Amino acid sequence: MLVGQSVTLRPVREADLDALYDAHTDIRNRGAYFPLGVMSQTAFRREFAEHGFWQKTEGMLVIESSEGEIAGHIEFFHPVSYWDAFELSYQLYADQHAGRGFVTEAVQLLVDYLFGAKKEHRIHLVIVGENAASRRIAEKCGFVLEGTIRGAFFNDGRNQDVLLYSLLRTDPRPWHGDGGGQ
Repeated sequence: MLVGQSVTLRPVREADLDALYDAHTDIRNRGAYFPLGVMSQTAFRREFAEHGFWQKTEGMLVIESSEGEIAGHIEFFHPVSYWDAFELSYQLYADQHAGRGFVTEAVQLLVDYLFGAKKEHRIHLVIVGENAASRRIAEKCGFVLEGTIRGAFFNDGRNQDVLLYSLLRTDPRPWHGDGGGQ
């Protein structure tokens, strides 16, 4: 478990599966900025049974509030096989969790874990330009805007440009207070 001030990141438990699958299939939670595809319940449960949503180069953690409520999830994975990088993806499951700093803290906790435990040198965030909340998270966490990837993301009935943000292992991490890496 990765424990912060307002959230804990923890592995998915079998007891979480119904709630996580319900959140996964509730398209209203997705908004205009999160992929709308839905995995079958059989495939979802099989993936959990095979590896618990946790492997060497990809994983999903539950974002749990200090009250013990599942607020969302955060994932890491290799975006392209030949890059020395992870990409992060996250989702909150209800509006009541928005604006409370949960995702910012989850990103910080997972960044520190990945740079401390894995060899990858970069972490990416791929953000639809109109997603002001995720852009603020990237900036608060010290991610650097590298550029626009045109028409790369199909969602909400159209192709959308996305912004590529990155944080290198050697970049300052503002939440450490000293501006240094670890």
